Amino acid sequence: MTNITEIAPDTFRLSIYAPDLDMQFNHFLVRDEQPLLFHAGMKGMFPMLREAVSSLIDPARLRYVAWSHFESDEVGGLNHWLESAPDAEPVCTFAGKVVSVDDYAIKPARGMMPNDVLSTGKYRFRLHPTPHLPHGWDAGLLFEETEKTLFCSDLFHHFGDAPAVTSDDLIEPSLAAMRQMQQGPLAFYMPYTPQTDTLLTGLSELQPQTLALMHGSSHSGASGKMLKDLAGAIQSVFAQP
Repeated sequence: MTNITEIAPDTFRLSIYAPDLDMQFNHFLVRDEQPLLFHAGMKGMFPMLREAVSSLIDPARLRYVAWSHFESDEVGGLNHWLESAPDAEPVCTFAGKVVSVDDYAIKPARGMMPNDVLSTGKYRFRLHPTPHLPHGWDAGLLFEETEKTLFCSDLFHHFGDAPAVTSDDLIEPSLAAMRQMQQGPLAFYMPYTPQTDTLLTGLSELQPQTLALMHGSSHSGASGKMLKDLAGAIQSVFAQP
């Protein structure tokens, strides 16, 4: 079952809960003249996601498929989307394009640089490079400048079948998830690097009004301070002495 919620104007959260992992996998469709999907999802989730997308748009109209970093829950189903939508184009950071995507995907990716703008009609997007935040040197976060929605990937990850949207602070549930991960076989899954504070401060200065999370509730409301506070949370769990 895929739960569909409009979390910002024309931006829909398509959420699939995996009970065995106690975790939501969230994908975001922007319905516009040239529709955009953020997170292609895993291959096995494609039929469910396609059905959810088809309740909002004709999937063949999909124009862009974007993500943060090369990982199965973000790009696993990419080629299925590219086969379903003849005009669809992969969108990622330039590093992601040249390192992984152009070899993996059936179409070359649009590798976005920091000053590039992608317009879908009413909405304008920039892909901000965020190497190793949340994971991988190819990572970047997509920001929609009109409604100020930040597509966060794994930032603020928290467990549970959470409400679609919250206005509560996300630091505590995110800290709980990081501590849980740090005790298991995937310890240090979110590195703390010399760039972490600077990158999160830069994202906070965008003054997002909606945070679209890959795992957990999306956040509605001003979140600049919360993004700054996240740096300290990551440091407290993952920084080496």
